[in-house]
Amino acid sequence: MTKKFPFHYGFIVAACCTLVTMFNIGLVLSCAGIFFVPISEELGEPVGKVAMYLSFNLLASSIMLSFSGKLMEKFGARRMMTLSSIVMGATLICMSKFSALWQFYAAGAVLGVTFTFLMYLSFPTIIPRWFNKKVGLMIGIAAAGSSIGGALFNPICGMLINNYGWRTTYIILGAVILLIISPLIGIFLRNKPADVGLKPYGESNISARQNKNDGYEYRAVLKMPLFYGLFMFGFLMSTVASVFHFVPKYAATLNFSLEEAAMVASAAMIGSTIGKVGLGWINDKSLTAGVFATLGLGIFGLALMFSGTGLNILTGGGFLFGWAYAGVFVQTPLLVRAVFGNKSYSQIYSNISIGLTISAAIAMAMWGNLAEIGGYEAVFIFAIVLLGICAAIGLRALQAARF
Repeated sequence: MTKKFPFHYGFIVAACCTLVTMFNIGLVLSCAGIFFVPISEELGEPVGKVAMYLSFNLLASSIMLSFSGKLMEKFGARRMMTLSSIVMGATLICMSKFSALWQFYAAGAVLGVTFTFLMYLSFPTIIPRWFNKKVGLMIGIAAAGSSIGGALFNPICGMLINNYGWRTTYIILGAVILLIISPLIGIFLRNKPADVGLKPYGESNISARQNKNDGYEYRAVLKMPLFYGLFMFGFLMSTVASVFHFVPKYAATLNFSLEEAAMVASAAMIGSTIGKVGLGWINDKSLTAGVFATLGLGIFGLALMFSGTGLNILTGGGFLFGWAYAGVFVQTPLLVRAVFGNKSYSQIYSNISIGLTISAAIAMAMWGNLAEIGGYEAVFIFAIVLLGICAAIGLRALQAARF
């Protein structure tokens, strides 16, 4: 295996993870909303009821994450991710035949199970096995795949729906995942460097204590207050990230046009994409700098948007807020690994990821109600406070970091 490639095989594994986030997550999750209206019109159901399919998705992910890390360790990332990708593709093809809401809800639950392996546990758990150097950068690039995929595939899916209908579009998406992405994962993904006779990339530059056996036992971690602190870190980061969905509405209250509001939202998404890669690179230099970049820039971005003094300020604030959005899937796993080590990392991170799904399920309603009661000023102030709490937790975690 090592003779076939002029570079470390870990980069092939990282490419597989990026492929998964770009296609499996970018196509299925990032493009989910574009199907709601045509499905609603054909079934004669309100869009809100169709969109509840995502609630079942999040619920299933939350339940599955409680033991998916153990399954990943037992059966291997390659097997679980390939199987999840196949199930995802087959489910999309089945969705092309649905005629009742309960069928979409059931499919949402099935897809939620696949997301636990393809999104929450893929790059955050696999890349640290393969890299002792450039871990953050590789995680950031893989995390950026979902944003890039969403940006690329939303207009493509819209075109397909307009020309061929939502049912045929589901078949096309399912076929792409079944016939292209799933085989590539099965062929090229490997569980750990030892599978191909290698050591992690950059191992010679890392002290001997940072190996796969270093770290706390899973049961011991469950008794540590810092575990619950990092659970809250991920929960609150994901909660604040949900403010992104209200940015266009906020811009509209400031009398900006629909196009201008969309520009602010786009700036936040661009900031998130660049932030994922940038935060990964910064964390490779210093985890402390990574925490300050994630939360400092996020707080500054929210403050700029809160000021509402002009379109340029609002757009710049949206871009910087995107860095906090990026921190959900970059800063969280890097802190968990630094504090608890590699030994039971998959199981530990899978449980902390439950906070990400729970917050996503409740944050939309929370922010919406807060905006109605106290206005968007209350939303931004509360979001800034939550990021401040995250900063305190992150810095405390770094004080305890041993790995």
